Amino acid sequence: MELEAEVNVELCQSGPGLQMSLIRGTDLFGYIGIEAVLDQMRSKTMKAGFEFNIMVVGQSGLGKSTLVNTLFKSKVSRKSCTPNYEEKISKTVKLQTVSHVIEENGVKMKLTVIDTPGFGDQINNDNCWEPIVKYVNEQYEKYLREELHINRKRVIPDSRVHCCIYFLPATGHRLRPIDVEFMKRLGKIVSIVPVIAKADTLTIEERQEFKERIRQDLVDNGIHVYPQKEYDEDPEERILNNSIRESIPFAVVGTDKEHQVNGNKVLGRKTNWGIIEVENVAHCEFANLRDLLIRSHLQDLKDVTHNIHYETYRVRRLNETKIIKSSSVNFK
Repeated sequence: MELEAEVNVELCQSGPGLQMSLIRGTDLFGYIGIEAVLDQMRSKTMKAGFEFNIMVVGQSGLGKSTLVNTLFKSKVSRKSCTPNYEEKISKTVKLQTVSHVIEENGVKMKLTVIDTPGFGDQINNDNCWEPIVKYVNEQYEKYLREELHINRKRVIPDSRVHCCIYFLPATGHRLRPIDVEFMKRLGKIVSIVPVIAKADTLTIEERQEFKERIRQDLVDNGIHVYPQKEYDEDPEERILNNSIRESIPFAVVGTDKEHQVNGNKVLGRKTNWGIIEVENVAHCEFANLRDLLIRSHLQDLKDVTHNIHYETYRVRRLNETKIIKSSSVNFK
């Protein structure tokens, strides 16, 4: 009874007829070691590694391959790692993938880059998004079939698209009809992060005005880009995501070349009037994009893919299967 008197237990109603108590660390009789589970999770992740699948969409010449290489500081794009690669405009949208295993400080990541050559390059771009929609849904279907097997694999291979970077040309005007149509359709099935490609062709004032026009166009057309407000889980996350939403679309510059600046090597593009430092937030917003995709929101992108986009697809497909079975029974 004396021991029980020393412990402050906070009771809360967790369901009809159920109570759950919250015992804080200062109320415990001694050390348990609960936080050691974080080390266990870290150890397992380091051994097994994880997967991240990123899609790049935009017309030719916007620097998609260069930006992906810059993000992961290695030649990971299809263009960079394909021997004797020749740039030519595809007559149709053909999705091509390339995968790499990247290891940093003992952590392994299987990165898959999905490229979309031919998108937006034709005179008539009607329905050019359809092959991309089809590809995204095919990966959901593949994952669903693996889940429904009686003897499931211990770890289901994940080829689902976790993020789509959509490249906007630095026109300085507004969203084009093709931009609106693509993001309206794809925003419902995958997390889209829009970027202004080759932003160094705009002045700071032009860039800011262009970003504001794009944000307004997104609202006016009901386009949802990542991170969506409805997925914010707590006030702290909402504050962080609000700052990200205020920066979208990210005005980026990509390069895989290093230059000397004040005695230091920096990634940058050399111009007649100086060097544009890619990772300098005063020059462009590449660092903000990298932080979002890799350092702060990579796991959240995967969670949104699984819990929101894939779950929506799974429920729809299972409902369709029930309808088909019901119709078959009635027919018999």
